[in-house]
Amino acid sequence: MTGVADAGLSMPDNQSRPGASAVPLPPVFETLVFETLVVVGPGLIGSSVLRRAREFGGLARRVIAVDVSPEVRARVTELGIADEVMADAAEAAAQADCVMLCVPVGAMGPVAAQVLPAMRPGAILTEVGSTKVSVIEAITPYLRPDVPYVPAHPMAGTEFSGPDAGFATLFEKRWCLLTPLDNTPVEAVDAIRTLWERCGARLREMTPAHHDRVCAIVSHLPHLLAFTICGTADDLADETRSEVLDFAASGFRDFTRIAASDPIMWRDIFLLNRDALLEMLARFMEDAQAMARAIRWGDEAYIVDRIERGRKIRKSLIENEQA
Repeated sequence: MTGVADAGLSMPDNQSRPGASAVPLPPVFETLVFETLVVVGPGLIGSSVLRRAREFGGLARRVIAVDVSPEVRARVTELGIADEVMADAAEAAAQADCVMLCVPVGAMGPVAAQVLPAMRPGAILTEVGSTKVSVIEAITPYLRPDVPYVPAHPMAGTEFSGPDAGFATLFEKRWCLLTPLDNTPVEAVDAIRTLWERCGARLREMTPAHHDRVCAIVSHLPHLLAFTICGTADDLADETRSEVLDFAASGFRDFTRIAASDPIMWRDIFLLNRDALLEMLARFMEDAQAMARAIRWGDEAYIVDRIERGRKIRKSLIENEQA
C-alpha cells in the first residue's frame, strides 16, 4: 500500500472561482492512495469509483474490476474504465493493496470469504454496504489480523444500476459514512478516508448501529414507502390505474423514480436492516395516523405545522448541498 502521509493536492485556479463549471476539474495529486485497487462488483457505485480513478487520478496506479457476469465484464472492458477485468475475485485480491466490495449486502459475506484468504498482509478490505451491523457480522468470521477492514457507505446513487450507470462525479459533496472497528489500525482508516475524499465525498465516522438507524430513516424507509405507494397504484382498478399513469403529478413521479431502484439490492437491505427499519416504520405509521386524525377533525394548526417542518427540512438540504 502506498503511504498517504502526504495527502496534499493542488487545485486548478478555476476550481475556486465563483461561477466555475459545476463539474469539477481533476485536481493534481502528489501521491497515490494505493498501487493496486480491486473493485468487486462494477455496478453504479463500483463503476463510479473506477471512473473517478481513471478521470481524476490519485486513487491508484492500477485498477482491477471483478465480476462473475461475462456480460458485465465485457461491458466494463468496452467502457475502458479499468486496467484489467477479471472473473476470479481471489485471483484479483492477491494483487491488491485494497479490495473494495461493491456487491449487494446479502453477498458481502460470501464474497469476503473468497477474497480474504488471498489478500496480502497489510492490504485493506473495505466495502460500500448500505447496512453495517449485518455486513460486519457477515464478514467478521473471515477476517484476518493482518488484513485491516474498514467498512464504509457512500450515500450517493441513482435509480440506475450496472456499469453504464456510474459517473466520476457521483460522490461530489455527498456523505460517506465510515464505521471502523475498534481494533482497526489508524493508518488503514486514514487510507480509506483519503480515498473517499479524493472521490469528492464528505466524511463522517459513527458506530455501525447508529449508521443503521440513521440510514433507516433517511434512505431505507423512503424507498420502502416509494415501493409501497407504487404497488398501491398498481393494484387500483384498471380505469383508475390508467389515469394514475396518464396524469401522474411531480410527487408521484418522484416516488416512481425511487421505486425504479434495483429490487435485489433493496430486498437485501430491507431484510438485513429489519430492526432499525421496522422501528422507523412504526414511528412513521404513528405520525401518519396523527396526520389522518388532524385531517379528519380539521386540525388546521397541526397540518400546517407538519407542512412547515417539511419545508424547513427541504431548505436545510438545499443549504447543505444535499438536494
